[in-house]
Amino acid sequence: MQASQGIQESRAGHGSRGPGFGLGLALLSAVAFGGSGVAAKPLIEAGLDPLHVVWLRVAGAALVMLPVAWRHRSLARDRPALLAGFGLLAVAGVQACYFAALSRIPVGVALLIEYLAPALVLGWVRFVQRKPVTRAAAFGVVLAVGGLACVVEVWAGLGFDAFGLLLALGAACCQVGYFVLSAQGSDAGDDAPHPLGVIAYGLLVGTAVLTVVARPWGMDWAVLAGSADLDGSAVPAWTLLGWIVLVATVLAYITGVVSVRRLSPQVAGVVACLEAVIATALAWVVLGEHLSAPQIAGGAVVLVGAFIAQSAKPGGPTAGDAVPASETELARSGRAT
Repeated sequence: MQASQGIQESRAGHGSRGPGFGLGLALLSAVAFGGSGVAAKPLIEAGLDPLHVVWLRVAGAALVMLPVAWRHRSLARDRPALLAGFGLLAVAGVQACYFAALSRIPVGVALLIEYLAPALVLGWVRFVQRKPVTRAAAFGVVLAVGGLACVVEVWAGLGFDAFGLLLALGAACCQVGYFVLSAQGSDAGDDAPHPLGVIAYGLLVGTAVLTVVARPWGMDWAVLAGSADLDGSAVPAWTLLGWIVLVATVLAYITGVVSVRRLSPQVAGVVACLEAVIATALAWVVLGEHLSAPQIAGGAVVLVGAFIAQSAKPGGPTAGDAVPASETELARSGRAT
């Protein structure tokens, strides 16, 4: 597999293609993740429960990655705690907390709180691990979060529900969790768990957990045999599901794995904010959900924040020292959008 070859090459360093190649892959991953909502919304409007769509997404990706899990089956024996924690937090935790929050607070508020994860990661690195982060990276995160508030138009539907806000914050903390869990294997050198294997088993664990939460046996399976409305066009439901599984999950994870190895943790976190911008833009183009002026301006601010962060030159210890780059590629696997 070419992705596996790229990961093996990245173990030796950033390679001749440098961080620019990594940034390009990160953007491709953001586009893939951002496209999940465009395909999921027609399925939900066709009659599927949102949690059922999430279960189909995770379970389908787990099925695709099953050969990878078999290839790295020794991980189940060597790293059971890591695999269980990754599946519970990065896969099931993010999904369950985010969709539960949507039932109590506006979508924009939930999305903004979830994407506070990059700032929380910087806080973890600086105050818990006591390692330096660049001022430019921190400033880029602040800009990106502020721009994201405009993209989701957080002021359009503010509603204070304490438990709903806690659920959204839980989704953000789960995104931080995979950084912490991944760092536990960073000191093992060549014995570190293979990231694709961790992702594959994380999807399997997440599927098991979400099966209990989503209860797919009550799903209206007939919806998948019919069609869904995509901005006035009838599209087979199974093609939308295929996009969610193969592109918005599997492809997004693999490109994220390769890209983050060439980027610092700060860059990975800020580029993740682009997913909301991309999701909004795709909804405009594909679903006809037009952007307002503040949303367009907010998207530009997110882009500026991402550029500032990725242009920052680390001072003192390398960026990889803050959160080991060999492990932070797992950060992509928990997106809920």
